[in-house]
Amino acid sequence: MSELSRQTKKEKKPHKETEQNLKGTFASVLLLGGFILVTWLFVFKIFLDRA
Repeated sequence: MSELSRQTKKEKKPHKETEQNLKGTFASVLLLGGFILVTWLFVFKIFLDRA
């Protein structure tokens, strides 16, 4: 058993994670959030005008 664990430790390569560029995702989320906010405010204004 110990021989097997030694071999697997030697075979493991360091896993280097690369960071992804999320600027486009952030911009898309901001645009979508802005659209939802403007739509909600517009509907709320219509609601207040009808009251």
